[in-house]
Amino acid sequence: MAKRDYYDVLGVGKSASPDELKSAYRKLAVKYHPDKNPGDKAAEDKFKEASEAYGILSDKSKKENYDNFGHAAFENGGGGRGFGGFGGFSGSDFSDIFEDFFGDFGGGGRRNSKRNSNNRGSDLRYDLTISLEEAYTGKKQNIQFSTTEKCNTCKGNGSKPGYTADRCTYCGGNGRVRSNQGFFTVQQTCPQCSGSGEEITNPCNDCNGQGNKQAPKKISVTIPKGVDDGTRIRLAGKGEAGTRGGASGDLYLFINIETHQLFKRSDVNLFFEFPISIADAALGTSVEIPTIDGGKAKIKIPDGTQNGKQFRLKGKGMPFMRRGDFGDLYVQVKTEVPVSLNKEQKNLLEKFREIENERSNPSIKKFFQKAKSFWKN
Repeated sequence: MAKRDYYDVLGVGKSASPDELKSAYRKLAVKYHPDKNPGDKAAEDKFKEASEAYGILSDKSKKENYDNFGHAAFENGGGGRGFGGFGGFSGSDFSDIFEDFFGDFGGGGRRNSKRNSNNRGSDLRYDLTISLEEAYTGKKQNIQFSTTEKCNTCKGNGSKPGYTADRCTYCGGNGRVRSNQGFFTVQQTCPQCSGSGEEITNPCNDCNGQGNKQAPKKISVTIPKGVDDGTRIRLAGKGEAGTRGGASGDLYLFINIETHQLFKRSDVNLFFEFPISIADAALGTSVEIPTIDGGKAKIKIPDGTQNGKQFRLKGKGMPFMRRGDFGDLYVQVKTEVPVSLNKEQKNLLEKFREIENERSNPSIKKFFQKAKSFWKN
């Protein structure tokens, strides 16, 4: 007997999308599944025929071969029928469809886990901007956002007050149906109750039987000391409420640190430039500089300090997260050249320059010796 056209089997056209193919196959699989039609050989054959058709048409390369050559593309070892009549499935497609309908061989442990995870609420993201000082000290803050929460009217069960969910009539409350396929037993998540084993026959008016609804939520969060820009903090169970008793999702805080007017941060170390005059750089001085904790630190600038010189203050940086120690603070000297000099200042600098020329600064003298040699060559 000639095989039917695969598109006719699934009841779709050649331009059907992957989602349309999967939807058509699901309907046929539920309708003709052997567990729903015990002892019906015709239904079993249609179930296998639909599985084979979907196995070919869901695979891009095999679909292309079928569209060009029809059933002949898979004859004589061309990749047609496969194990147990489920022809043409790639590993991922077979796993997706087979497990989606039949669960694990004999037990269904993985499917139970997957079914429960499907009822889990969604994770949420909240972006929180704080100052560098707040990142140093840590803080507690109230945040507010919109999420789904358990319906107070039905307490999350989806039924009107005074009613409970009924046992699923299709699976008898098991959440799964089993059938024998050749020499192995397969298990299917109940297509009617989606594995919950229950049916909501009197849905709650406030949540339409969903068990949760949209609502504003306000919680207090603790930002630990030492958080950096981009730090992600997970708050377990603070996301959206699950459905039908499923677990709540998680809330993820993404920390943004404001740009500071004075300090620059690199990991746990802080940096800033400290301007000093030429006289202080030449003669040396002692100065007080600010620290991130709001205090002051005293550093000594030795005489002859060059522009760009860096001083390290150990332990004056940011705290390590969940540790008791701190990074360092690096202060870089920036020598300021005076502008808009008055007459007295100019005279003093002219005198200073005369003296410098007489002493002939070794570094300057060495440079010009190299320059003269360069020009000569």
